[in-house]
Amino acid sequence: MRPRYFLLFPGIVACLLFPLTSCEEKRIPDGKLLVVTVATEETEGFRRFLSSAKRFNYTVKVLGKGETWTGGDYMTTPGGGQKVRLLKAALEDMKTKDQILLFIDSYDVVFSSGPKELLKKFQQTKHKVVFSSESLIWPDRHLEDKHPHVREGNRFLGSGGFIGYLPNIKKMVANWTGEDNDSDQLFFTKIYIDPAQRKSINITLDNKCRLFQNLHGALDEVVLKFEDNRVRARNVLYDTLPVVVHGNGPTKLQINYLGNYIPNSWTFEGGCTVCNENLRPLTALKESEYPLVVIGIFIQQPTPFVTVFFERLLNLQYPKNKLKLFIYSKEAHHQGQISSFLKDHGSVYQDVKVVGPEEDKPDGATYRNMGFDMCRMDEDCEYFFSVDVEVVLKNENTLKILIEQNLPVVAPMITRVGRLWSNFWGALSADGYYARSEDYVDIVQGRRLGVWNVPYVSSVFLMKASLLRSELKDYDLFDSHHLDPDMAFCDNMRIKGVFMFVSNMHTFGRILSTENYQTEHLHNDLWQIFENPVDWEERYIHVNYSLIMKNKLIETPCPDVYWFPVFTDLACDHIVEEMENFGQWSGGGNVDKRIQGGYENVPTVDIHMNQVNFEKEWQKFLLDYIAPITEKMYPGYYTKALFDLAFIVRYRPDEQPFLRPHHDASTFTINIALNQRGPDYEGGGCRFLRYDCSVDAPRKGWSIMHPGRLTHYHEGLPTTAGTRYIMVSFVDP
Repeated sequence: MRPRYFLLFPGIVACLLFPLTSCEEKRIPDGKLLVVTVATEETEGFRRFLSSAKRFNYTVKVLGKGETWTGGDYMTTPGGGQKVRLLKAALEDMKTKDQILLFIDSYDVVFSSGPKELLKKFQQTKHKVVFSSESLIWPDRHLEDKHPHVREGNRFLGSGGFIGYLPNIKKMVANWTGEDNDSDQLFFTKIYIDPAQRKSINITLDNKCRLFQNLHGALDEVVLKFEDNRVRARNVLYDTLPVVVHGNGPTKLQINYLGNYIPNSWTFEGGCTVCNENLRPLTALKESEYPLVVIGIFIQQPTPFVTVFFERLLNLQYPKNKLKLFIYSKEAHHQGQISSFLKDHGSVYQDVKVVGPEEDKPDGATYRNMGFDMCRMDEDCEYFFSVDVEVVLKNENTLKILIEQNLPVVAPMITRVGRLWSNFWGALSADGYYARSEDYVDIVQGRRLGVWNVPYVSSVFLMKASLLRSELKDYDLFDSHHLDPDMAFCDNMRIKGVFMFVSNMHTFGRILSTENYQTEHLHNDLWQIFENPVDWEERYIHVNYSLIMKNKLIETPCPDVYWFPVFTDLACDHIVEEMENFGQWSGGGNVDKRIQGGYENVPTVDIHMNQVNFEKEWQKFLLDYIAPITEKMYPGYYTKALFDLAFIVRYRPDEQPFLRPHHDASTFTINIALNQRGPDYEGGGCRFLRYDCSVDAPRKGWSIMHPGRLTHYHEGLPTTAGTRYIMVSFVDP
């Protein structure tokens, strides 16, 4: 048999010999790719876009810098023709035929991968121009039937992103003659649905979002994928990893959320990788070079611990001559506290402006706008720091930290004790109110630390004054016909494209509950043990209380008598002043209608807790601060902190100087000294007769605790001068 011979072309031979490499289409070099975008303003969104492009070494050409945007508001109405005009003009100077152009929006776009992957996926489409795709048709629904049908994937063209060869893109835009506010999407759609033009230019859609992910109409399809110290957006419907993520249409909040992570802003391995970028350090500056800040303080409702707020304001670590204060109080109740603070410390600030309730405006928006104006009109003002009076800033460096972040609007994260409530929202509902983002709980509980782009901040935030004098110069930012001032402010920020951030990189403080705050007492903060227990404790519980067990601060001056610190001097003063303000002291006689039976065997000049509606708060105090010590000192006994009698006693030489020997009607008794021997009175003390043992120099804020019945027969020693006050409670009668 004669041998047969076949003619093999060199390429086919190479393909047979090296099938894994030679049969593949030659890869397009990264250098052939140019990213083209339009940005007439340098917004935060644009800077985020450039940052992600830089992360992957994209080459970017920006069109339209410095131009006025005349392309319409195409988020709600058709527009964007200005982009096509600028692109068409720019293409005239481009000559390289094998140049690949990626034309995309920038204000709401982030890259999640680099040119190599993008070009590979582009090549795999086998087309010369590839547009992003959408599941929703825009702007002309009547063109729906003219779109080519697809077996799987999105059917409609999205104009926010396309990639292609330079000659083909030139051909595609050559016939553009529209106005700047005409629809770019409608222009490209008509080209795509025309079979002849689609074939001539060789256009296709990225139906399964391998290159482009448009978020509008696809929010349920997109999730974050954490991998190898990098974050991607994953389309779970098509199981693809798009290279370009675009928050088109009404999905700006979602792209802001994704931008907190993509491409590597925050990872599980590295945490926040961008939080220390573009900072404005203050450490190298002299205090005279610090930026001037106007601090706006707003009191909208009766609020506990206002005096403490001003103490913390004074303790902020920032040169006072670089601070101006704008103080608005709707509440006449707090005017005395404001006046007292300004009388003592107002002169240390560069300037102070106070607006009180006498102005009688209908809402707080007017005054918040007025605070902004104080900064806006002062050329030296660089920041406005807005603080509501219910904010508890524990971190004295809060203002410095926020300034150093160098962000347009940034809030320190604060929370309400024991709750997931905070001063930011991670997402918005469809009607513009609170919605919980997927990462909200992790951020609030500190499992994810960073600086987060969020749609809403309140209560406390820092804002750059340059914004107030530029894009926001003509706005009363807190005004709205239907929104509260704080929501109106955030809504206006979002409309103007100003990013708002919240930082939980540090522990800043908390926010008070103003619910159930009553103002009928002299020292209303005493009643806050339920609503704001942490603040109540800081204000009123002795600084060494927590060290009682550890450092053995409990003394035993007499058998089974224990002596320990419990109240601050301020707590003692407030209790005494509260009782004297109430003024209804008993006469010290045996007949006492306040108690069951109407007869007191061992009477004192006193006021009972229930007379000032403090009995619930007092039992809470006993349970939280006395019961733990009782259980340690009297092993095996567990108190329920019940009482029939709890009262403040007043001893005076000319009124009732002493108390005769007696047993208390209690399982155990506590006796807290409310003022100090020497400055306030002479004499006094308690003597236990059975043991011939006295505590004759009580310390202010310290409590004596002793058994009541049978064993500890005792008497009150004479007060020889001044006035002595003690707080007594017969526990578990």
